Amino acid sequence: MHWVHEEMARKNPEVKMVSYGRYMPFDKTSKDLPRLVEFTSDIPVAQDVEFGYILNIKKARGEKLEFRIDHPPFPDSAGDLTPPFVGEEYIRSSEYRFFLGDTFWQPLGDKVGEWKLTTWLMGREIASKTFNAFLEETSPV
Repeated sequence: MHWVHEEMARKNPEVKMVSYGRYMPFDKTSKDLPRLVEFTSDIPVAQDVEFGYILNIKKARGEKLEFRIDHPPFPDSAGDLTPPFVGEEYIRSSEYRFFLGDTFWQPLGDKVGEWKLTTWLMGREIASKTFNAFLEETSPV
């Protein structure tokens, strides 16, 4: 009798970062992912500017994605520092496209700085990208 260890039998997921940067506004009610405007890690802080990355993930149906967005320190509605945004999502198809991103909102001044987006699959980091959010008049040149 032959025994096959579960880890050996499982196919390794394939992950590719398809794009990153600035996107058209993301419609969370649509199945379509946002359209890329510009490949960049420098993002102007302006109302409704969408930024992030899109991953293409194969061979991971049913697995859980975990993600985190670390952002500059800014207060929540109670005046406390807002913690990083965290979440999870289950992969629903054998070829899965995933958008992780955020947008800016008022007040804009406290959104300036580094935004680090990270995604994990099966406990392993599969993608990470740091974006530099700047006010237009302080553009990094």
